[in-house]
Amino acid sequence: LIKELNGHTDSVGSVAFSPDGKQVVSGSADRSVRIWDALTGDLIKELNGHTESVWSVAFSPGGKQVVSGSEDRSVCIWDALTGDLIKELNGHTESVWSVAFSADGKQVVSGSKDRSVRIWDALTGDLIKKLNGHTGHVWSVAFSPDGKQVVSGSEDRSVRIWDALTGDLIKKLNGHTGHVWSVAFSPDGKQVVSGSTDRSVRIWDALTGDLTKELNGRTDSVGSVAFSPDGKQV
Repeated sequence: LIKELNGHTDSVGSVAFSPDGKQVVSGSADRSVRIWDALTGDLIKELNGHTESVWSVAFSPGGKQVVSGSEDRSVCIWDALTGDLIKELNGHTESVWSVAFSADGKQVVSGSKDRSVRIWDALTGDLIKKLNGHTGHVWSVAFSPDGKQVVSGSEDRSVRIWDALTGDLIKKLNGHTGHVWSVAFSPDGKQVVSGSTDRSVRIWDALTGDLTKELNGRTDSVGSVAFSPDGKQV
């Protein structure tokens, strides 16, 4: 154990490193977003404004902003240096479970209990696209490395790949027998990984939609998945 970061007064739903690895952001059921020094463990900023649990947090690619999604139905963009609220993105009609920046930092994607995936302009706060099709909560969302696609995982057991520009559904990846809690693109954008309550981790071909690997062996739900930076490990 290198550091234990204490201060939240309720469960922590999401954590993420800054791009340079020097900071950590966390979101909690105590309604706060906190930014920590990863080296010392000190609290740098406490970002307050959400009125319900914060379920998802992420740094922008440049590390200057933080995005958060909350049970209060809002997506908030914060200044990571000052802690100021920059934009509050409203439109979801239920809890926001997942948020992420695009690789250029110009857009934010969010997934919600309202079954929609939404793409926002990170500068203006305007809604760019609303992606409809899931028939259950959208638990996880992510942009492809080039920002041209979005992947989503849902309570409806499907993984979906969308065109971020048009909002069209490109591929529906079926195979999981439980909720899909987490999804991510590989660094080259050619593969997608997903984790589910069916206890499996699956790797898919993002172009064809074919299942390339099913990783079994876990004895309970898979809550989070990610590729290594070189894309060789999950």
